Amino acid sequence: MPLPIATIDKLAFGGNGVCRIDGKVCFVPFSCPGDEVSLRVTAQKKSYCTASISEIIHPSPFRTVPVCSIFGACGGCNWQHVSYPAQLEQKRSILAETIWRGARVPADLIDDVVPASSQYGYRSRLQFKVSAGNGKLRIGFYRQGSHKVEDAAEGCPIAAPVINQVLACCRSVLQSYPGVESISQLSIDAGDSGVVVVIHHDGRAASKHRSYFIDRSGDFGPCTGLFLKTDNQPNGEKLWGSSEISYRMNRADAEQNQVVLTYPPGGFAQVHQLQNISMLSVVRRLGGFTSTDHLLDLYCGNGNFSIPLATEVASVVGIEGNADSIRAAEFNRELNKVANAGFFCDDVASGVRRLVDQGRSFDAVLLDPPRSGAGDAVSGIVRLQPNKIIYASCDPSTLARDCGLLSGCGYSVVRSVPIDMFPQTYHIESVTLLSRS
Repeated sequence: MPLPIATIDKLAFGGNGVCRIDGKVCFVPFSCPGDEVSLRVTAQKKSYCTASISEIIHPSPFRTVPVCSIFGACGGCNWQHVSYPAQLEQKRSILAETIWRGARVPADLIDDVVPASSQYGYRSRLQFKVSAGNGKLRIGFYRQGSHKVEDAAEGCPIAAPVINQVLACCRSVLQSYPGVESISQLSIDAGDSGVVVVIHHDGRAASKHRSYFIDRSGDFGPCTGLFLKTDNQPNGEKLWGSSEISYRMNRADAEQNQVVLTYPPGGFAQVHQLQNISMLSVVRRLGGFTSTDHLLDLYCGNGNFSIPLATEVASVVGIEGNADSIRAAEFNRELNKVANAGFFCDDVASGVRRLVDQGRSFDAVLLDPPRSGAGDAVSGIVRLQPNKIIYASCDPSTLARDCGLLSGCGYSVVRSVPIDMFPQTYHIESVTLLSRS
């Protein structure tokens, strides 16, 4: 029986190409819009199927050669075979289609994607999985659909160069370490002030780990701080060096000094600092903040937006559920001498309800929730009756759901700006402005 032949129409959130076989939607990994391919069906579902490429009959003009030698095996990047302009076009289309389906937002309200100036070498934070057995050490990423580690022997092309330098040093140190089987992960964070490594282990032989890595402190290259952590430790134990990881964000007035923001080892920060700055610029532009505005920043993290925006508004209140992030936000507030901001550790939905009960009011609400979105907090946000809501999202589906909920409560999408925070992947960051009707 001949294999079906199809032309890939577009890319979907999740990374797969989309075509039709006998009228049924088919998802095809590592395909490119415009590819003519013969397919081998791998799974049949009621409303769709999946297939692998048996042969590329006519490659798409948007196809390009992947940079990474383990692309396709590694579970990280999935679009290195797609030219960068085509990636941007597909991301805008995915965002536009998703929020039209979920909230009936017209496509003409979606801006072009803010491109990244560097499509490789941009990530300042990475977690490398470690596997040792049969005399072979693997440090890299899980293979597609498995928990087997694909060895990134040459480093990771999307990582900042200094991360790859430190990774090579870590590999050399671990290669000769007899207790390497107890190491599961290396977390490497690169900031303006240095590079911090957190070694994750299973809790066995902690004293041996300490002595070995302290003795080898001179072998970690440009690493400026080393931590040891088990899964049941909320914070890692510092073995040597500095724990400081910092980066800079712009104030609105170019003549003012930049703010310096820090976060703890293993804590959360955006992985693409240049695009983080771009996102702040979009938030600032869409928000149109004034010196009389009272701003509420939900899921505020370490004050990533709150601290640089504080000088532009009358006051800022930040709420975040992660205690380490709130401690970092308070430290950053003091570091930058910000007097008109306050940060509170609370579940965001309950924190908003508390503000409602206190009779607080805000001119603008800024939120940057996790992939699960802000569903539980939406009703409370509406009760605060802000004039505008600025919603930073990393997931088009939950953004669409929440915009639909807000639309039913009298808020309309004015503009949505996609930002390419993660080149070579399907992930889409965006900032959306909603205003009260």
